Order: sequence, then C-alpha cells, then structure tokens
Amino acid sequence: MSQMGGGQVMVMNVQSKREHGRKAQMGNIAAAKAVADTIRTTLGPRSMLKMIIDAMGGIVITNDGNAILREVDVSHPAAKSMIELSRAQDEEVGDGTTSVIVLTGEVLHCALPFMQKHMHPTVVIRGFTEALKAAVEECAAVSIGVDRADHAAMKQLLTSCVGTKFSDRFSSTVVELAMGAVETVATTKRDGGQEVDIKRYAKVEKIPGGEVEDCRVLKGVMINKDITHPRMRRKIKNPRILLLDCSLEYKKGESQANIEMSREEDWELLLRAEEEWIEKTCNAIIKHKPDLVITEKGVGDLTQHFFVKAGITCLRRLRKTDNNRVARSCGATIVHRVEEIKEADIGTKCGLYEVKKIGDEYFSFIVDCEAPKACTILLRGGSRDVLNEIERNLHDAMNVARNVYVDPRIVPGGGATEMAVSRALLNRAKTIDSVLQWPYKQIAVALEVVPRTLAQNCGANVIRVVTNLRAKHAEDSPQVKTWGINGETGKMIDMKELGIWEPLAVKVQTLKTAVEAACLLLRVDDIVSAQRQKSSQGRLAKPGEGGGPMDEHGIGGDV
Repeated sequence: MSQMGGGQVMVMNVQSKREHGRKAQMGNIAAAKAVADTIRTTLGPRSMLKMIIDAMGGIVITNDGNAILREVDVSHPAAKSMIELSRAQDEEVGDGTTSVIVLTGEVLHCALPFMQKHMHPTVVIRGFTEALKAAVEECAAVSIGVDRADHAAMKQLLTSCVGTKFSDRFSSTVVELAMGAVETVATTKRDGGQEVDIKRYAKVEKIPGGEVEDCRVLKGVMINKDITHPRMRRKIKNPRILLLDCSLEYKKGESQANIEMSREEDWELLLRAEEEWIEKTCNAIIKHKPDLVITEKGVGDLTQHFFVKAGITCLRRLRKTDNNRVARSCGATIVHRVEEIKEADIGTKCGLYEVKKIGDEYFSFIVDCEAPKACTILLRGGSRDVLNEIERNLHDAMNVARNVYVDPRIVPGGGATEMAVSRALLNRAKTIDSVLQWPYKQIAVALEVVPRTLAQNCGANVIRVVTNLRAKHAEDSPQVKTWGINGETGKMIDMKELGIWEPLAVKVQTLKTAVEAACLLLRVDDIVSAQRQKSSQGRLAKPGEGGGPMDEHGIGGDV
C-alpha cells in the first residue's frame, strides 16, 4: 500500500496474508523453536522414540531427526526451512540430523532478546558469522587424528554413533556391517584421496524373518531375481558373467503396423526371419562361452531355448543400478550391442553364482568375488518396522565411517566439544570492543544446549550438571576439553575414558548449517502468503480463509 496525492493505492491483493518487520522475525523464531522442541527428546542414548502415522496410513517408529521431520506436516515457511536443514545434513554427512535442528532453534532463541531490543538483524548476523569462524577453528584445534587401518578405533567411533540409536542393543552387529560395507566400497582416487560411494554401491536388502544376528555383508551382490527357465543351472562356481543392456527378444515396431500377405509361405518367411535374427544374436553371445547372461531388457522364449541348449543361465529385466553393482563386483563391463562383445567385457572375478529361496521369494547371489568394489547388506529381523529402523541406523553408521575415511579427524562427543568451543568463544568475546560482542557471546550460550539436552533426556539434575561442567571447562588446562556428559547416567566424565568420539566433519557441518540457517531466517523481514488452500467445500479458498487446524507456529496444517 502506498499513498499518492493523499489517496491510497493498493499494490497487493487485500486478501493476501502478509507479515513484515519485527512480527515476521518473531514468528520465524517461534516456529523454528517449536520444530526444535518437537525432536529435542530424541537426542542422545536415552532418547525417546516418536511414532508417526504417514500420509498413506503407515506407521514410522524412530528417533532419527530426519526421518521424523520428513513425515511431519507443517505450514509455516520457517518450519519448512528447518526441515530442509535436517535433509541437507543427512545428505551431506549422514549424521547429526537431530543436533542441527536443536542447535538452530537455540541460536534463534538466543537472537530473540536482540530483536526485542530493536538491534538491527545485520549486526546480529555479523556477530554470529564471526563466532562461527572462531568455532570452526576451535573444533579443528580440539580434534585428533585417527588411523583408518586401526579397526579397534574405528569400531569404537561407530559404536558411539550407534549408541544413540534404537539398534543400540545390536550395536556390535550394526558396526560390523557398516565397517564391512565401507571397506568394500572404498576406492583410492588418482590424487591419493579416498572415495566412498555407499549410495550407489552399497545396497541394503531387507528380508523379514530370521534374527538380527543373521545380518551380513556379502562379498558381492544379491538380486531379487530368479532364472528365466527351469532347466537353467541354479549353482555355478567361478562363472563367466556377461552384462547387457540390450533386448534379447525380437524387436517390435514403435508404431502399430499391419502386413497383408497373399501367400501362406510369406508368413513362414516372416517367422523364419525372426528366428534367424534371434539365433544370430544368441550365437554372438554363445561364442564367448559365458555361464551367466544378465540383461536390463527382456529375454524371449526362443532366446531362452538357445541358452538352455548352450548351458547358459540368464536373468532379465535387471535395474540399471543393480547392473552397475554387479559390473563393479565381478569385473565385467556392461555391453550395449551383442556385436560389440569382447573377451575383456566378460566378468571372471566372481567365485559363486547361486539361486536361493528366502521366505517366499527367490534371490540370485553373485558372491565370493575377488576384491569386490560393490556389496549388498542383507538385513534380517522380526518385523518390517524393526528392519526399517535398523536400516536408518546403519545408514548413519556407514556415513560416519565414510566421513572418517575422507577426513580422518575426530572430536570428543557427549557435549564436550560444544562446551570447549563455548568456553573459547566466551574468552574471545572479551577482546571484541564493538556491539558485536553480545551476539558473539550468544553463540557460546547456544552451544550449551547439547550437553543440557543430554542431561535432561536421561533425567539428571540439569542445572547442577551443566554448571559443574561449565566450571570444569573454565579450568585452564588442555585435558578438560574432553570432559562432557555421560548420556546414560547424566554425570560428568572424560570422553577419553568413555570412548565417545565423533567425526570432525559431522561437528563442523552441524555448526555451519545451524548458524547459517539462523542467519538466513533472521534476514527475513517480510512474509507474503499467496498460496491458496482448499476450503472445506472443496473449492480453492482465498488466502487466510480456512484450511486445517494448526497451532500459532504453523505446525499441524491439513491432515
């Protein structure tokens, strides 16, 4: 709205919902705090589980921050932004999804007094940014190196990651699975660095039934496929494997075509031409003497007949991702045309091909491979819910192992790093003369939320424990930097004794994501809602006219 010559000119639709200035900033802070409070109880080894009914009516039981928030229906834009943070953290480092939300909510809560005193947001943001730089430097100073070849140290690191999860009682099994998968998939790049692509080359297969102790990492790949013909071999030792992504059945036209024939012999000629093409294609494959042919497309009945005569086993309609894993594990190359097959394209590094029945389904095992660079993680468990939660925990453990392979530095857990960084920031803040000193100090105060929440979730006396920990870190000694909260008992302890460590990459990413996201939300001074919602009558409602029930922070919305 603006005024020209004394009259009012309406620029925006009067029915658009708009918040601006301090009101928008306060609303963003309240929404972010509400999201953080929702999952605060899921932090640490004594965390609680959340039961969520998703949009399809399925039940999700988990304490994984990202898994919870992606199922929660929110309408406030700041709350949606917070949920994106958890997803970004999960994709980047795979762990710390709950910590990043809790820390972001606390940083914004610490910015609230400055907004109420009408301090300009850019001044607050400048102070936060300076504090973030110092915090990252202090994290690097607290960190220590770890030897990737030291299995005991790596297992202890992964155990501290799995210790906060639902599968804590199966921690030894999950740790072994994560270690085995990452060691299998890891490759050395040309520059000497490590590349660990667990997303593409470590596939998790969940099969209900059996016990959790039956879970294992296969030295190869398992595929949910059976042979195409009952007379094909179901077990082959040291098979020669050929991978194709072309069809092994007669090509049909893209569009519908009609053929008129005046003689009966013409029909026989057409059938013979089709058979000759298939026979020629099969002969091009058979001359290379493969034992197992796998294709991403279809395999016709006549092709199967020729393969059975030649003693070749065949699998069809394999996913591209599965085909890539098979290629990587057995040393084969995916061929696009049968005329281009060379001896070098045949995979010979597989020790055993076998078809097994597990439960009600048949699975093909391509295992005992020589130095496989892809693997399948076979998960067994009592129910689908247990398997889903173990898979989420395994995903976090594998990402932690991957982070250490890429950057082999670790920091103490249990809130010890946060308290050490907080103490360092308070000391540095005394050297700042300008008004930036106050926002700078508030980052130090916000970092205490992690040890405070750990103590709170295991029922300890929060004020006493955090005050004692603060006093411990005030001692001028490098040994106190590893003191934190024992998440099981709520007492102070040296993390070196307890053996709780976290990768530096996770900690730094958590700090960066939390502070930068808080700065982003503090910069917003105007929220215009132009989105239309469906009213109860089924028509598109005007902005602000109806919609589902929600609280004052916009959490809830249409269900």
